[in-house]
Amino acid sequence: MRYLLLFSALLFAFFACESPKKNTEKTAEKQPPFTWQNANMYFLMTDRFNNGDTTNDLSFNRKNDAAKLRGFMGGDIRGVIQKLDEGYFTDLGINSIWMTPVFEQIKGSVDEGYGRQYAFHGYWMSDWTNLDPNFGTMDDLAELVEKAHAGGIRIVFDVVLNHTGPVTEQDPKYPDDWVRTEPQCRYQSYESTVSCTLVENLPDILTNSDEAVDLPDFLINKWKKEGRYEQEMKELDEFFSSTGLPRAPRFYIMKWIADYVKEFGIDGLRVDTVKHVEESVWGELYNIVAKALKDWKSQNEDKKLDDLDIYYLGEVYNYSIYNRAFFMDGSGEEIDYYAEGFNSLINFAFKGEVTKNPEEVFSTYNNILLSPEWEGITTLNYIASHDDGNILDREREQINDFATMLMLTPGGAQVYYGDELGRKLTDEEATGDATLRTFMPWDELESNEEMQETLTHWQKLGQFRRDHVSIGAGGHQMITSSPYTFKREYYKENIEDVVVVVMDSTQKVDLGDSFEDGQQVTDYYSGAQAIVKGGMVLFDNESDLRLIAL
Repeated sequence: MRYLLLFSALLFAFFACESPKKNTEKTAEKQPPFTWQNANMYFLMTDRFNNGDTTNDLSFNRKNDAAKLRGFMGGDIRGVIQKLDEGYFTDLGINSIWMTPVFEQIKGSVDEGYGRQYAFHGYWMSDWTNLDPNFGTMDDLAELVEKAHAGGIRIVFDVVLNHTGPVTEQDPKYPDDWVRTEPQCRYQSYESTVSCTLVENLPDILTNSDEAVDLPDFLINKWKKEGRYEQEMKELDEFFSSTGLPRAPRFYIMKWIADYVKEFGIDGLRVDTVKHVEESVWGELYNIVAKALKDWKSQNEDKKLDDLDIYYLGEVYNYSIYNRAFFMDGSGEEIDYYAEGFNSLINFAFKGEVTKNPEEVFSTYNNILLSPEWEGITTLNYIASHDDGNILDREREQINDFATMLMLTPGGAQVYYGDELGRKLTDEEATGDATLRTFMPWDELESNEEMQETLTHWQKLGQFRRDHVSIGAGGHQMITSSPYTFKREYYKENIEDVVVVVMDSTQKVDLGDSFEDGQQVTDYYSGAQAIVKGGMVLFDNESDLRLIAL
């Protein structure tokens, strides 16, 4: 896949939108220091976030006959662009966006026991070399990345290497030398977790094979019909010739994934079902995509945001920050996925810690993430997700408290779409994980004051996190236990960032040695300002939370 970008550098409406919050109109040049350790990442289901183009809602003759919340609902890349233009992500303090996969999906539907379902979620791949029309076009993707980068926001692609989509009447199976369809994973050993089908209807890519294979006939015929067969074959020949890699199934897919990185400047990958693929394979993929991003940056000096290597985020289901290595299901085998190129893994433990004593969580995470063995790597914390039913507060009655914990905990933070509105993770007519995937309630936001207040809370916290690298990447130190007050500080590469946070109601704050006497500090939560005297500061307003910095 080699798609020529048609977009030149433009000044987009993104910058013209008037923001209701202070300090949100930022150009890429004015963006605060960035590190993935302090990521404020927005995770959205592409189909469920915002419908920007109603003409593509049912592509490939798909029908509107799915079970509740199991069919396409219209969300697309154009919808994400609309919210970029409105400044929504900037107001929320977001510095990276992770979207569910937008590759071409299977056309038909299957019943996994919950009724008819289509590939709205993006994890049932049919053709990695093309985008699904339901999600948008290559032009849309190019515009999305350019506009995001113009606002200092990085794009993280969600990729699948473990499996194809299910077989349907419209969707043939990949050949036997590409996939296995049995045995189904039992999770009792390494072998029964890796060399198996994740679920019964998902053909498993033979990622352990080095045998050269031909392309599937249905893919060849499809490319010929679309008029791009010769170009695709030329690029494949060049890739395998230059790398010396065998034409094994996994390397075809790695090439196709890397194409998006090299062409559009995708900043990172979120990798699906990591523990179900041989760990060495992830190192192979990392090497290929890391080179692709370096190539893009070397050819786009005027567009790149930085010289950072590619962000490589792994979904190792049930992984916890408390062990750098992961103990494989049933086998007792210890696997260090960080050694295979991952610089971040999703932390499944955090969602259960949001009701703990904050100092216990903050100091523990600080001690882990700043230890020598964690140099250069981090984790991503979350409170809700698209496929994790073991979460607290589905009714979102404590969402503001959970937001405070998530935004202030060391490490990266993942905002699941609708967290910032208190989007409920329930639906009486839906079943299973579909209840986690309702459409973003934009219409309700317009008239719901509680939602608006929740959004404002997330915006203040998110902007503070984005603007202060010390929150996620700095050292943590408690100043006083009552009122609970702590300091974060970050000194690296000519960056000095110090903040003080108070998570109790108080007007008088002990700042310790954080700031010098005579300096004026601002509480970025309430907007109040005061002068430091004797290491103390006295604000003239009441506030249950204070986010203090120069």
